[in-house]
Amino acid sequence: MKLRFLFLFLFFLCLNYGFCAASEEQLSVLPQPQSVQYVSGRIVLSEKPVVSYSPELEQEAAFLKMYLEQDFNTKVVLSKNKRKADIVLSIDENFSIDHAEGYSIDATGEQVLVKARKPAGVFYGIQTLRQSLEMEDGQLSVLKTRIMDYPAFSWRAFMLDEGRYFKGKEVVMDLLDRMAELKMNVFHWHLTDDQGWRIEIKKYPKLTEVGAFRDSSEINHFGSNVFDGQAHGGFYTQEEIKEIVSYASQRHITIVPEIEMPGHASAAIAAYPWLGPSGAQIKVPCRFGVQYNAFNVADSRVITFLHDVLDEVMALFPSSVIHIGGDELRYDAWKSSPMILDYMKEKGIGSPAGLQVYFTNSISEYLTSKDRRMMGWNEITGTQVHDYQQDGNGASDQKLSGKSIVQFWNGNPELIKETVQKGYDIVNSYHVYTYLDYSYESIPLEKAYAFNPVPEGLTAEQQRRVLGLGCQMWGEFIPTVESMNKKIFPRLAAYAEVGWTEHRNKDYGRFLKSLKENLLVRWQKKGIHPGAWE
Repeated sequence: MKLRFLFLFLFFLCLNYGFCAASEEQLSVLPQPQSVQYVSGRIVLSEKPVVSYSPELEQEAAFLKMYLEQDFNTKVVLSKNKRKADIVLSIDENFSIDHAEGYSIDATGEQVLVKARKPAGVFYGIQTLRQSLEMEDGQLSVLKTRIMDYPAFSWRAFMLDEGRYFKGKEVVMDLLDRMAELKMNVFHWHLTDDQGWRIEIKKYPKLTEVGAFRDSSEINHFGSNVFDGQAHGGFYTQEEIKEIVSYASQRHITIVPEIEMPGHASAAIAAYPWLGPSGAQIKVPCRFGVQYNAFNVADSRVITFLHDVLDEVMALFPSSVIHIGGDELRYDAWKSSPMILDYMKEKGIGSPAGLQVYFTNSISEYLTSKDRRMMGWNEITGTQVHDYQQDGNGASDQKLSGKSIVQFWNGNPELIKETVQKGYDIVNSYHVYTYLDYSYESIPLEKAYAFNPVPEGLTAEQQRRVLGLGCQMWGEFIPTVESMNKKIFPRLAAYAEVGWTEHRNKDYGRFLKSLKENLLVRWQKKGIHPGAWE
């Protein structure tokens, strides 16, 4: 009886935690699937593997063909004949995992069967399969396994800041490919900032004619007052953005654009001085760090401008979420403006912090009227998290719209829990764990991997308001692709597993082994040279 109980207990662990192993060999897959059951032996594919697929999976089948031909230099045949196929891709509306991104791989018989409710799930199954396959003596094979998998979080984001340094279409597309192989599903694109405006807005051409270029760039570190003396600039045309959005969509990645407001507005004000409270002409800043300029939100012309910009942005990006930034607003420009002070008095707003919430809510309502949802950094709640922002408790007379998504990055970590408890959906991007511009001394790989987006002390219902996480590649001091890649890789893989793999299934030693045996090899073949990883 005791032996029977022990067997049932081990079987339960096998099904739910993926601990079952009938073979000494183990898959080296990132992110780690939720459940992997091993069966003795391997499935050996045909010399020219045949892939069969459901009609709605034509795009996914084409990706699998491309991946196998690129990764293994082998010919792949696409076919509608499931019986003669080595790999079968299928949609099952009654699939046991009730998750649009969940999938299964059954490689226990003669074929490899990849199944899901939705094409996104099949696509993620393909990513796991391509990491599982091995080439030996000219033939592909895979360990006999049964995988049941789904993401821990629905929001698994990587952010690229191009307001500081423009990178270009090819670089962005390569990053989207790296995200896809790691099952990351949100590309947060920081397109405007003080030091550069990177998106073409046809109604306001000076935003890119003037705002996309600066004379020089600060180097070494914030506040160094040392500049490289080299002009920098660039922007994306709307046609290029459409191409990138399509490229991402094919890989089941949503692009969430960020258009900064009301702060980080210097590049826009340099293009159109009337956008600022003083109306004075300025240049696009060369110095990094927080600037003093902000949009004059008391001027109806400025609100019209912002609505016009958002209209063109929404026409380009199908994302249901639009990010408006909202971080690091210095109050100086507002407090020195008679027009803004009069506006605050008229509206009964007690402080600049309250004015920011009032303005943010108006933008939220505008986006809601267009069937979109507003997202912003956690300053949009009215909480003052910077020394230069302390201005009493004026924000308490304004409450952020409950429709907003709050992306937490700064302040006391207790604020994350408080924000959730107030009923807001959040994305956890707490900077001490997720900022890719930080050194490996500040955020070593193991610390990145240990990040848990869900604060302790939340109820099960409150935990569901934590949509997931974002990791941020801020661009002030990454002028080249090489310098950027050393910051992103390999930590991107750690954040991907934080977002996908249930906390109970994480294991740093196994993660390092998979990283070394699989992704590091693949990245290096593509000319990506990661930073510190051990």
